[in-house]
Amino acid sequence: MKIPSLATIARTLAVGSIVLLSGCKHLEVLDPKGWVGMQEKNLLLIATGLMLLVIVPVIIMTIVFAWRYRAGNTKATYAPRWAHSTAIEVVVWAIPCVIIAILATLTWTSTHELDPYKPLESKVKPIKIDVVAMDWKWLFIYPDYNVATVNQIAFPVGTPVDFRITSESVMNSFFIPQLGSQVYAMSGMQTQLHLIADVAGTYDGISANYSGAGFSGMRFKAIATTQQGFDDWVAKVRAANNPLTQQAYAALTKPSEANPVAYFSSTPPSMFEYVLNSQMAKIAGVTSPVCTPTSQNLVASAE
Repeated sequence: MKIPSLATIARTLAVGSIVLLSGCKHLEVLDPKGWVGMQEKNLLLIATGLMLLVIVPVIIMTIVFAWRYRAGNTKATYAPRWAHSTAIEVVVWAIPCVIIAILATLTWTSTHELDPYKPLESKVKPIKIDVVAMDWKWLFIYPDYNVATVNQIAFPVGTPVDFRITSESVMNSFFIPQLGSQVYAMSGMQTQLHLIADVAGTYDGISANYSGAGFSGMRFKAIATTQQGFDDWVAKVRAANNPLTQQAYAALTKPSEANPVAYFSSTPPSMFEYVLNSQMAKIAGVTSPVCTPTSQNLVASAE
């Protein structure tokens, strides 16, 4: 059997890589538009580069050794008594240990610096957005503006966004790839996330955790705009004349797929707390006045 040359093997690997990557239409994680996403991209590239320092030489040496010491190569040195080389042992152990030490340092520092619960340092007052994962849609509540939306959020460029996240149903994961950091949304629990957009644009938000039949359509848009653009967006939501009443919320909790964007011109006070407490009570198997469907949290919509 004819053995392919190293050049042929290299070309085959190159073509194969291109074919495999052809399905990656949007490498959004590698095109960040915010500070958090940029730090995560740099961390990803640095870690990948350090690991390739070991992986690439090992792959090359495997191919070279297999070719050089093949059965048909009678010119190869035959040394049946060879057993140890101090130089090889030093290289084999020292380089990986150094790389692991560097990766450990990067992991330690980045874990603390990019903690999703850690507020971003900024002179600008953050925007607060409460996130509720549903089947199969996202409910966003702006407690400081008394409005809510489905499958769309907006915020000014250069302004930190403080997210509080929970789930009305099964566990999910909130993720805006170009802004960074995915965080789980869990029923009866609250998680947090702090992001910022440095460039104006409309970014895709997704569910990063399989949650059932409508998972693939559980998407939303995150609009980073100017302060005037954000104010206009809030005014448009308020003009929808569609308050988030008890009946409207009950309809949202029903499973539905491919949900369009919806605006709610007003919300009940402490809406996020209502969702959180009701799910905690459901998990505990009790019903309390705080989380009954007739609670004042859902009956009274703010004017």
